[in-house]
Amino acid sequence: MKRFLGARLSAMMFLEFFIWGAWYTSVAVYMAAEGMGTLTHWPYTVNPIAAIAAPFFLGLIADRYFATEKVLGVLHLLVVLLLVPQFSGAPVAFILLLLLYNLCYMPTLGLANSLAFHHIQSQEKQFPLIRVFGTIGWIVAGLFVSFVLKAFVAEGRLPEQTPLPLYTAAVASILLGLYSFTLPHTPPPAAGQPVSIRSIVGLDALERLGSKPFYVFLVSSFLICIPLAAYYNFTQLFLEATGFQNIAGTQTLGQMSEVVFMLLMPVFFARLGVKWMLLVGMGAWVLRYVLFALAAPSTIFWMIILGILLHGICYDFFFVTGQIYVDKKSTPEIRGQAQGMLVLVTYGLGMLIGAQVAGNLYNSFLNGAEALSLEAWQQFWFIPAAFAAVVMVLFGLLFNDRVERAPATAAGASAVVEK
Repeated sequence: MKRFLGARLSAMMFLEFFIWGAWYTSVAVYMAAEGMGTLTHWPYTVNPIAAIAAPFFLGLIADRYFATEKVLGVLHLLVVLLLVPQFSGAPVAFILLLLLYNLCYMPTLGLANSLAFHHIQSQEKQFPLIRVFGTIGWIVAGLFVSFVLKAFVAEGRLPEQTPLPLYTAAVASILLGLYSFTLPHTPPPAAGQPVSIRSIVGLDALERLGSKPFYVFLVSSFLICIPLAAYYNFTQLFLEATGFQNIAGTQTLGQMSEVVFMLLMPVFFARLGVKWMLLVGMGAWVLRYVLFALAAPSTIFWMIILGILLHGICYDFFFVTGQIYVDKKSTPEIRGQAQGMLVLVTYGLGMLIGAQVAGNLYNSFLNGAEALSLEAWQQFWFIPAAFAAVVMVLFGLLFNDRVERAPATAAGASAVVEK
């Protein structure tokens, strides 16, 4: 790797995920404080919509006609996020602007990965050292929101209840937009190549990979993401209801755990294999929601913290292992399509449906009140726990596949996975 190139790419990843972490873990609290408590699931609906649209933008336009660093810079300089707080009194405009912003942001995740891969020689050895700065950026964003921004809000009010996290993300987006134009030139990777909608959404890959175990895996991945959406949307509101003062900062414990379990994954993978890694990941989601439910009535803080710390197992053992499984089943010709299809099914369709289901479930418990009671929170969390448990059991009974290729290092496999 050229001198300082690794540091430059790491800085890009740091800012890329700092932006996402700054607003994503606090926007529901802000919306509730602004009288939009029944609409807090919509940011977590428009985000998957943008995730579904991103492959089409990348496959049809960005990968074929423009230098990667320039597209990355332009998209980050379209700081729609600066306008979002101005429409806190107009919910429809607020949500539409969030949709527009996410349509600009979500393609930059793939662009950042593509740019980094183009300039390194060893993906498995070099990329994880670069990508880990994205997780660090997410952690720093949460700590910045909870502890640094606290100095700029009135006493008795939380930073997450103000538009400051949104403005923080917007300023960081401007910085990354300008910084992107200083990154090494990266020509469009698919210039001149034929394109089809089937290849972009992964239908060609699905046809090549089609088998009963793979279909069971794909359907289970889709179904498990429906209850998982409740965590990203409602944990911040749950923390507020149970008296936590540093909401975004507390949630970063999950990302810290993620780093630890990422390093331990090769050991677990060698002992457990794909099926049991996926089952442990699904089981961790069930346990997390059960802990939240049991902790709710009496606000048992250690149970809530433990539930958040389980994020390392929840995320790494399920999402990263799923990426590894798809990679092992794929050939080089369809690897990119297959990974894109999995993202579309999980982060796109699964999270999209999950956000709407969780939002409507929350509103039914709310029933016109300003906030859920602690007893209602307990009932709320038991429902995604039960849903995830059913999917876990069905997957355990129906999935039976042997992966012959030796597993890649977990760090290398995690390189293509997004939050």
